Amino acid sequence: MALLSNLHKTPLLLILLILLLHFFGYAASAASAPPEGETSPECSKSAGSCRNKAEALKFKLIAIASILVSSMIGVSLPLFSRGVPALEPDKDLFVVIKAFASGVILATGYMHVLPDSIDSLNSNCLPKSPWRKFPFSTFVAMLSAIATLMVDSFTMSYYRKRFPHVLNGADREGGQEILGHIGHGHGKIEERNNDNASSLIRHRVVAQMLELGIVVHSVVIGLSLGASDNPCTIRPLIAALCFHQLFEGMGLGGCILQAEYGVKMKAIMAFFFSFTTPFGIALGIGLSNVYSDNSPTALIVVGLLDACSAGLLNYMALVELLASDFMGPKLQASVKLQTWAYFAVLLGAAGMSVMSLWA
Repeated sequence: MALLSNLHKTPLLLILLILLLHFFGYAASAASAPPEGETSPECSKSAGSCRNKAEALKFKLIAIASILVSSMIGVSLPLFSRGVPALEPDKDLFVVIKAFASGVILATGYMHVLPDSIDSLNSNCLPKSPWRKFPFSTFVAMLSAIATLMVDSFTMSYYRKRFPHVLNGADREGGQEILGHIGHGHGKIEERNNDNASSLIRHRVVAQMLELGIVVHSVVIGLSLGASDNPCTIRPLIAALCFHQLFEGMGLGGCILQAEYGVKMKAIMAFFFSFTTPFGIALGIGLSNVYSDNSPTALIVVGLLDACSAGLLNYMALVELLASDFMGPKLQASVKLQTWAYFAVLLGAAGMSVMSLWA
């Protein structure tokens, strides 16, 4: 389907927006950096008394391997669940697992990404005006959530208008064409096909937008970990990030599975999710001699990127994952399944919230 095959191009435009944000963040930091004489020594290097570059490098290499494996397992589990009937997207167990992973993603936005952004943009290494006089983190997160809604809405509107013939009567996905002229059932079949095509488009938009938010945050946290020479900080981060990537990957993998991509597209999305945090760590190792996570440039760029990621993740978790499922016909038809799903959401959110003690 031309409509569905074109959707894989959407993230390219969004990635360009992220690169522009990098540029404007750098420009803003250059304009608002405090005078050289007013910068405290702590702002020119990573803080922390537990500093051991050789030991830190050992933990970084362990982090790259363990986080990569955890990410690949997490995102791949749902993709290979087709052979397990109980884990297929229309089964109750899949719904509960997806609710758990959605809780993880929701807590990631509220308990990890947004607080990190607030810490960065409220740092004493930045000038008080304007950074500590205005809540930039929550403001940018709010704009990011609205922008995500706009992209979601405009994308659906565009494809509905651009390909009305696809969304009105025939479902050609998987090489099958269902004709609507079958006696008195024509109206019901046409309506079902229209719903199926619209649902598939939405699943694909959700999967791509969710991956974008995860990838942005993964690169940022990987860069920060890779640039750190503090093994006391890195050691607990490894376990926390492995847990984080495992269950966040399960949430993303479930969305990719529901999007019904081909093998190539599934592999591309799984690859980018699995390798972004290790890539960020490797990049941080390479830049550790010149990168300072307390410099005005790093604080502003990381703070703004985290705020954007937080708004996107919070919107996707609440609106596209949780609200969409809980207000859908499957959960609305079963109070027992709803109860289990809510329990799974709270369990996932609680587990990721506890991880905020270390990451």
